[in-house]
Amino acid sequence: MKIVRWVKRCAAVLAGLALAGQGIAAPAATAAPEPVRVALIEGLSGAFANAGEAVYRNLLWAVERVNQRGGVNLPDGRHPLELVRFDSKGSNEEALSLLRSAIDQKIGVVMQGNSSATAAVLIEALNKQNQREPSRRAIFLNYSAVDPALTNEKCSFWHFRFDAHADMRLQALTDVLAADARVKKVYLIGQDYSFGQSVLRQARTMLAAKRPDIEIVGDELHPLGRIKDFLPYAAKIKASGAQAVLTGNWGNDLTLLIRAGREAGLDARFYTFYGNALGAPAAIGEAGVDRVLAVAEWHPNVGGAASDKFYAAFRERFPSPQDDYVHMRMQAMVEMLATAIEKAGSADPLAVARALEGLKLDPRHLGGFHHGTMRAGDHQFEQPLVVSVMQRVGSPGVRFDNEGSGYGFKTVLQLTESQTEMPHRCAMERP
Repeated sequence: MKIVRWVKRCAAVLAGLALAGQGIAAPAATAAPEPVRVALIEGLSGAFANAGEAVYRNLLWAVERVNQRGGVNLPDGRHPLELVRFDSKGSNEEALSLLRSAIDQKIGVVMQGNSSATAAVLIEALNKQNQREPSRRAIFLNYSAVDPALTNEKCSFWHFRFDAHADMRLQALTDVLAADARVKKVYLIGQDYSFGQSVLRQARTMLAAKRPDIEIVGDELHPLGRIKDFLPYAAKIKASGAQAVLTGNWGNDLTLLIRAGREAGLDARFYTFYGNALGAPAAIGEAGVDRVLAVAEWHPNVGGAASDKFYAAFRERFPSPQDDYVHMRMQAMVEMLATAIEKAGSADPLAVARALEGLKLDPRHLGGFHHGTMRAGDHQFEQPLVVSVMQRVGSPGVRFDNEGSGYGFKTVLQLTESQTEMPHRCAMERP
């Protein structure tokens, strides 16, 4: 048998030499399909590093799920998605530099969200880049920069927002606040940049329309990511006699504000955009029960077998209690990107952008329990919204807690995709 194998090897070598002598190359191994690379430009260090890393975990899991079913199916085969990290350190200038780096690396999809100010400069830069160099275009997928102007006055063909913008979230929050007859005084507080300013401005307008009897006893902006001690702010809120605090704060600015409220003995409800995330429930503790409300496109206690299965799968992938915050909109964003690439038959940014317009979320990819449509007119994703209130885990409607804190959130108000839709003021220029 050894002699036979030796003869076969010799024959193979001689055949290869014969092909080489005739100028014919031996067949090469099949090359692995090129990945479709996606750039994440986010603050992964600095004051909001925890928020950036939460984004990364969510996007990583979404990309992994697409790749587990073979990646995106294109005419030349199936291609995996590849998520590439770029740390902006929370700086607009650094984010712009990283955008140029991503484009130099021929990455055609850019994702960012934790700062509407950063999103605005990226949109402006991409508008110029894509017009100047059509062969090196990129699209921008936004998962949490919620300044309404980004899909209104500053709308762009190259920008797609997958989070509900601030006015959509405020409509839901103020519906619940206005229905609480106990609230007579409200304190408004936010981060001093475009998003925070928009929240406070629109909150005044909406509350005046829904509850003209409510008195606004505070309207305050603070520096973004620079305040380490919110006790002076909490003391002012307490002294105002407010029964409710409305804020768009996120990251450590939210956690530290709520923690200061607890330490100051503030007896008021917090109506928040992000009070169910990033350490807030653990920071608040028992004082947050029935007092902290949040609005989101989904939360773990929404209910239903498909939703529970989805959440269990995320917890299995990231078992640490500190890592258990799931952003449903980020899962939807990656799934719709994959669908758009397949619909376009290409990863070319222009083709993908056109495929995204009017695209509906494929219910097969998220268990059929979440829905949404990318509106073509302004590139705002329309999806359900849920307002929930913090409760002890195990109480009615609260099967799952947040980050191992012992506290979770119970649904107060649930709005359908059509109920969250708002008119837009976008006059989009198309290529």
